[in-house]
Amino acid sequence: MPKITYLGAGSTAFAKNVLGDCMLTPALADAEFALFDIDHQRLKDSEQMLLNLAKTLGNTTVKIKSYHDRKEALRGATYVVNSIQVGRYDPCTITDFDIPKKYGLRQTIADTIGIGGLFRALRTIPVMLDFAKDMNEVCPDAWFLNYTNPMAALTGAMIRHGGVKTVGLCHSVQVCVPHLLRDLGIENKGVKSTIAGINHMAWLLSITKDGKDLYPEIKQRAFAKNRTEKHDDMVRYEIMKRFGHYVTESSEHNAEYTPYFIKRHYPELIDRFNIPLDEYIRRCIEQIERWESMREDIVENKGLTHERTNEYASYIMEAMETNVPYQIGGNVLNEGGLISNLPRKAVVEVPCLIDQNGVQPTYVGELPEQLAALNRTNINTQLLTIEAAITGDREKVYQAALLDPHTAAELSMDDIVAMCDEMIEVHGDWVPQFQGKRVLT
Repeated sequence: MPKITYLGAGSTAFAKNVLGDCMLTPALADAEFALFDIDHQRLKDSEQMLLNLAKTLGNTTVKIKSYHDRKEALRGATYVVNSIQVGRYDPCTITDFDIPKKYGLRQTIADTIGIGGLFRALRTIPVMLDFAKDMNEVCPDAWFLNYTNPMAALTGAMIRHGGVKTVGLCHSVQVCVPHLLRDLGIENKGVKSTIAGINHMAWLLSITKDGKDLYPEIKQRAFAKNRTEKHDDMVRYEIMKRFGHYVTESSEHNAEYTPYFIKRHYPELIDRFNIPLDEYIRRCIEQIERWESMREDIVENKGLTHERTNEYASYIMEAMETNVPYQIGGNVLNEGGLISNLPRKAVVEVPCLIDQNGVQPTYVGELPEQLAALNRTNINTQLLTIEAAITGDREKVYQAALLDPHTAAELSMDDIVAMCDEMIEVHGDWVPQFQGKRVLT
């Protein structure tokens, strides 16, 4: 009987997807769900939601239990699912947006790289390494399935410094091709594709149907669409135009991973490429305002039901439990040069085979050089972010920010350092390792 521990179980809607999927998976139907969250009310809500769901689905064998002691929730776990958000919307996400804005630096999502991604990683890595310490003591053989952003930095920290078996999971790989083809009016049936790179900047390296390369038709339709109408994917189409390949994560994300689109001195680019500045702030406010009505629909709904989603977690567990292989796009360390022209310390997103032996990443080889070059600009910041979090070295924070493509394109070195100092001061106890450390002058 596998034990599935869910850290951040107060993420009720996402817990429904992941654990609802597990309830519908025969190999996991009699699992124990161990729920943990520091928000006890949200934890209680998720437990009630899952009890209702189990009853509706007719699953009488699953065991659902909430814990207030994290180590006990982890004890004996087979799988650990992580979807925490350290600092939540208020105060930390607000800080991630408001202080950079004072310096003229605008963001869209701010959860991957950039100043928002950097500070989200700095306050999250220590918490996750505490998870790793507990896991090494009470469930050393468990697999850690990480859904929390910034994916590459957090997964890298867990693998390199946490000593637990970790794979990072993101939605962008499995939805990339269906969304692209749907938006361009191309039939998806029978399509084969290869995707590799880094999280949120992996590349659609090839796409064929019945042996025919679909890229020429994709590009013709995409470039025509960019010229004739405004839509939500204009940044990715422009990246494909200039660099030859489509990128997995959304345009609002990729607008802030590169130095080309969000520029104070070229404000017309925001309108031209339909870039939603402060998008994550809007989403957070909408979710907070909707929660009470959502709570009624999800938590109090005795007839709550579920269909299995495309989230990877349940499929990974099923493959490990049954030894029936399954392929995912997973985030793993680039050991052995899985992508040979990216750094070995980087976390890469590559096809992985899952079975009872665990997560087995496949060798990709070299990316087209222009794609590897774009990835490296993000990897530079990710690796220095991990160094900063592990060492508590404030100068590594500055260096990570100075090497961020969007930040460096917008601000002077002095302003970047001053902004980081202000971020550290306002974050306060959320980043205690940097308080009182030497400031560059």
